[in-house]
Amino acid sequence: MKTRSLRASAVAAALLLGMTAACTSNSDNADDSDGGGASEGGGGGGSLTYWASNQGTSIDNDKEVLTPVLEAFTEQTGIPVELEVIGWNDLQTRIQTAVTSGQAPDVVNIGNTWAASLQATGAFMPFGDEEMDAIGGADKFVETALATGGAEGEDPTSVPVYGLAYGLYYNKAMLEAAGVEPPTTWEEMVSAAQAVTDPATGVYGLSLASGSYTENSHFAFINGAQNGAELFDSDGNPTFTEDGTVEGIKRYLDLMQEDEVVNPSNAQYDNAALAVADFATGKAAMILTQNNAGATITANGMPDDAFGVVALPAPSDAEDDIASHVAGINLSIFTNTDNKDGALQFVEYMTSPEVQTQLGRPFSTLPVLVDTEATFTDNTELAETFTDIYNNRSAPLPLVPAEDQFENTVGKAMNQMFATIATGGTVSEDDVRAALQTAQDQVQASVG
Repeated sequence: MKTRSLRASAVAAALLLGMTAACTSNSDNADDSDGGGASEGGGGGGSLTYWASNQGTSIDNDKEVLTPVLEAFTEQTGIPVELEVIGWNDLQTRIQTAVTSGQAPDVVNIGNTWAASLQATGAFMPFGDEEMDAIGGADKFVETALATGGAEGEDPTSVPVYGLAYGLYYNKAMLEAAGVEPPTTWEEMVSAAQAVTDPATGVYGLSLASGSYTENSHFAFINGAQNGAELFDSDGNPTFTEDGTVEGIKRYLDLMQEDEVVNPSNAQYDNAALAVADFATGKAAMILTQNNAGATITANGMPDDAFGVVALPAPSDAEDDIASHVAGINLSIFTNTDNKDGALQFVEYMTSPEVQTQLGRPFSTLPVLVDTEATFTDNTELAETFTDIYNNRSAPLPLVPAEDQFENTVGKAMNQMFATIATGGTVSEDDVRAALQTAQDQVQASVG
């Protein structure tokens, strides 16, 4: 599935970013920054300021992980780096303020789904041929990961640094006891989930974060893409009511409604960690979540060898076998940096094989480079599965400034539809289409 370019008239809209945590860290309480502003106007005199997103278990954990990495960069280059780690709940506001005030760091982490919105502001340095060569060349990056760097047809204003992807985790013992194999199609997944589900004991085939609008919007995209649907046309206008998107969302809702393999209480699950906890404690045989879930699973007492992972299955008649959106974090350089050469050296360093390998384990991320092994787990099969999903079966969310509004409107509409199902109501395909029409009208009004 290809993203589409948007006419470049959305700078004002981009300044109203409703950025979502579409590219989340594995921290559930990452809502506090460490205080202290970055140097005004970037790090002059050979120094750099770097705003890092919270990827670890806490702000302090990120500092502990990153400090020796940045010290090694300084030893190699002589360039000091002033680090500030910012929680996801604060990062959007901080970036917005930096964009409008001009008082910005040199380098900043962004959620990769924000790339086109930020690109439209003109506040970030394009990676043209010269800049891309300075960081090691475009060929070093996984193609789908690099595609998240900005609107199609324009020089990217961000490059990938941390990768994430969705997978279908399954409890080996529960599936074996039910006499089913790990599923390879959507139909097999539903059948396996039904074989395990026993509401009387509180055990269900699947657990979903059905009350999380970001999670719901991701699966609206994935299921629609499997049907060959596009969410925006070539002019950036929303096309949410395409049959493929409507049918894909209905298929996802039916896991709770018609298939009855998801506990209705999941409509209250507003973050993925709640679904992961159900899986780890035996309340669900399968979950759809990202590769950084391992730490939460083991923290809840489930050993690594008790679960396996396969790609999210597509229907047997799917037009595309996409299994995830390209989730993760990108690096951007502010145009007003006083140290462009140093900033490019820093980006090259952070996207080097050595640093990718070093940070993959503590941040539970996938490498964004070709021919680089994943280090987030010691389970070779798990690492290979997620690497294949990320490299070969993922597509970027639409890289248009209105992408955040898609997540907000469609994701929240799905929250409400799941709530309707959970309280005994029904949601028809016509209901889905009507909800998507409302969302489409709202987004269309904003893009003009």
